[in-house]
Amino acid sequence: MTSLVGSALTRGLRRSPRELVSTEGAVAFVFMTLIGSGLLVIAGSPWYFLATELIGLYLLLSIKVADQWEKAAVLRFGRYRGLRGPGLYFVIPIVDKISVYVDQRIRVTNVTAESALTRDTVPVNVVAIVFWVVWDAEKCILEVSDFDAAVQMSAQTALLESIGRHQLAQMITEREPLGHELQRMLDAKTNPWGITVQSVEIRDVHIPQALEDAMSRQAQAERERQARIVLGTAETEISAKFAEASVVYQNNPIALHLRAMNMLYEAIKEKGAMVIVPSSAVETMGLGGMLATANMGGKPVS
Repeated sequence: MTSLVGSALTRGLRRSPRELVSTEGAVAFVFMTLIGSGLLVIAGSPWYFLATELIGLYLLLSIKVADQWEKAAVLRFGRYRGLRGPGLYFVIPIVDKISVYVDQRIRVTNVTAESALTRDTVPVNVVAIVFWVVWDAEKCILEVSDFDAAVQMSAQTALLESIGRHQLAQMITEREPLGHELQRMLDAKTNPWGITVQSVEIRDVHIPQALEDAMSRQAQAERERQARIVLGTAETEISAKFAEASVVYQNNPIALHLRAMNMLYEAIKEKGAMVIVPSSAVETMGLGGMLATANMGGKPVS
């Protein structure tokens, strides 16, 4: 609550008219006072001093200065007379009234949507940034009483509407298209006010912790399913290759014996390896004798 009040006060101070007396007007008043004092000493007549003081008072109240990026509207007896600024300009005291100073630089507005429901009824907290600029100060001053608040409220409403039209997956993965959509919606609304929304960026999307945990478990289950599918595919390819090899070995016993001997060698070539081989297999391979246990251990086996 305190931050909201502080931001409102800051916005009000930033958009309020300038002080009644400008620094340049004060300098001109002091200069005319010095001239009047000199004429009073030289001529000895108070009328010169009074005339210079009146001129200095007029300059004090009429000289105004606007910064390079600012413009202000002048109202004469309540009627619009035109824009002034940037730079030095003059007004008629009491007759003319200066409106708020409009900053025509690019501005940034933070917009938040808390606990907004997506199309698939998921509550999310979305933070967006709106970049906008005043391109027509006349329309902005004469047609909108508080254009800062108008832009912020319009952006927040557009963000809520856009969230309701998209699903959670789109909110997370398609931030850039969502920002372009918001920019078009806001620009169509603010253009008649003399304001252009240049871009909208979705900075962050927060989801509840319970939903985040559920999505993490879902992703993990999906990865496990993909791993099992890959493993099954590999087993199918391996079995197909074994079926092709069996056809070759069926018609060529010598090749089968050589393959069996190579498998036995590969199994016992490491130090300390022990392989139990049936004697019938040894006799089939033509090695002779009965070999029950082969233990390499760095020694040849007979």
